[in-house]
Amino acid sequence: MTETLRAGLIGLGMMGRHHARNLRALEGVELVAVADAQGDPHGAAPGLEVLPDVDALIAAGIDYAVVAVPTQFHRDVALSLAEAGVHTLVEKPLAFDIGEAEEITAAYEKAGLVGAVGYIERYNPALQEMRRRIADGQLGEIYQIVTRRQGGFPARIADVGVVKDLATHDLDLTAWVAQSQYAQVAATSTRRSGRKDEDMVSVSGRLADGTITNHLVNWLTPFKERVTVVTGENGALVGDTLNADLTFHANGESTTNLWESMASFRGVSEGDSITYALQRKEPLATEHEAFRDAILGDASNIVTMREGLHTVRTVEAVLESARDGDFVTL
Repeated sequence: MTETLRAGLIGLGMMGRHHARNLRALEGVELVAVADAQGDPHGAAPGLEVLPDVDALIAAGIDYAVVAVPTQFHRDVALSLAEAGVHTLVEKPLAFDIGEAEEITAAYEKAGLVGAVGYIERYNPALQEMRRRIADGQLGEIYQIVTRRQGGFPARIADVGVVKDLATHDLDLTAWVAQSQYAQVAATSTRRSGRKDEDMVSVSGRLADGTITNHLVNWLTPFKERVTVVTGENGALVGDTLNADLTFHANGESTTNLWESMASFRGVSEGDSITYALQRKEPLATEHEAFRDAILGDASNIVTMREGLHTVRTVEAVLESARDGDFVTL
């Protein structure tokens, strides 16, 4: 890398502090400016003046920005950065609703800027390896993708339910792993913790390529679970993103000595299982490397704003389905 990129960060809260740490450690990048109207409660940016707003951040002369403010402010901040010609990584979800997400996406595409969305789960080593193996044909035709993202209630949540906070990750990673967008969803949700927003949802879906999907997401489980299972004609890949483990269960090809009624179906039998040794790198570090590389010309590993827009559309369809009790076609 010949020239150091000047990075700015707006939002120094729970996620912003981790962005600051990674930007400071990122080769070829210098964190030169931070902004947050509330100051720096976590001491994430020692030695840097905490600027008041996005205009002051732009005035610092930055090449790119990371936006980690609350979702309701994403539109105004992102549009200001686009107008100033600043490449931008926006924390997930891209925006609060479809209209705002469309506005942001159009602005960056029109300006010819690199715009990305921070869906950190894509950068988990288990899912990166899973997608590589699926793309290489290890599973053959994909039949089904199932995810489970369950655990206790996080104190940091104030303004959204479990669909916008957690299910967004599963909707994004499923479309990415399969390389196919959602075509239809059906969802059921409930509220058990006394809040106005849903805290448990079950989603069934179908992707454009015919893959069927199922997602269980809640804040009401007394243990933490982050699992993605992709089943295809040659077997299944199981990703445990809490531990960054990936296991392949092969569809065994040998015939089994079963009684006749069970042996008549020849489609699937239990084969070998392999757990792969993965290089366990912090997903956020990989995300930042991917965005830096995109600015330098290799945009192959970012979550584009248009992908982020489709996830926002899928989220709205899930909420609509849960509210009305109908299938929703995207």
